[in-house]
Amino acid sequence: MKKLFLLALTVIVASSCGNNNGKLTLRQSTGSMNHVLIVMNNTEWQGKAGDALRDIIASPVLGLPQEENQFSVHQVTPSTFTRLFKANRNLLFVGVDTQDNFSVNSNLYADPQIAMTILGKDEASLIKLINKHKEEIVSVFKDGDLKFFQKKLTKKHLDSDAIKTLKALNISMKIPKDYRLVTDNGEFLWLRNETLNDVSKNILVYATPINNENDIMGNNIVATRDTIGKRFIPGGPEGSHMITEAAYSPHIKSTKFKGKDAFEVRGKWEVKGDYMAGPFLNYSVIDEKNDRMLIVEGFTYAPNINKRDYMFELEAILKTLQL
Repeated sequence: MKKLFLLALTVIVASSCGNNNGKLTLRQSTGSMNHVLIVMNNTEWQGKAGDALRDIIASPVLGLPQEENQFSVHQVTPSTFTRLFKANRNLLFVGVDTQDNFSVNSNLYADPQIAMTILGKDEASLIKLINKHKEEIVSVFKDGDLKFFQKKLTKKHLDSDAIKTLKALNISMKIPKDYRLVTDNGEFLWLRNETLNDVSKNILVYATPINNENDIMGNNIVATRDTIGKRFIPGGPEGSHMITEAAYSPHIKSTKFKGKDAFEVRGKWEVKGDYMAGPFLNYSVIDEKNDRMLIVEGFTYAPNINKRDYMFELEAILKTLQL
């Protein structure tokens, strides 16, 4: 316990002193997408405090066909938290000490890096603190990974001005160069990236007019998807096309996208008349100035493979949209 407190105290003091002030060159951080290293004593990790953390970590990502955890994790004890582990991009220090503490610091041992500390004066206080900040635990690490992989994935990107639909809609996106055009007719854009393991990652961009209050309220999103699928996204057999999976209600929530009201939609797609399906992520942005709904969407086809990280990649790309 004392070992963890000293370690966490070092984290807090190092941050307050300003580790990354230009005088110290930090090494490049390591770690895969959606991965968190937890530094925690074994007894606490295997006890109720660990259970509280696992409830957060194991909460399912919305919209995926199979249940997948928010994070992949690796737990080490404070005594084994050596130089090898200090390069991890996402660090979570958890333990019991003399006072409660929740803090988030950056770039302590590597760059970029997020180090979150959660300390409770006893087990009950620690569990209470974990539950109090459960949404923050997810969002801080997710947002950090999103920014990191957004920059990494889009370092080499297509020229938006050379894409008819983006130019016609007066928008831009940083779409990686390994995506290939399927359709770009000035009205509808479809790009695809296919990997060696038969994974297909897809991006769609289009706009529809705002016709009534139901459009602004987000009530027509599924109907719009299905109309677009019928027009532009055929399946293999003749007459087949993409639809929103009829047996699965998408998760729709209000959000902000580039300062505008929007809807984030996570759900599953299928091909009507064929045996293809997968997850999708759709942002429908209310662009009242231009009297339109601007839609950007990513979907994957990856049978028998976990899809969390592929959808996270697509989210990073979609969020490069500039109006």
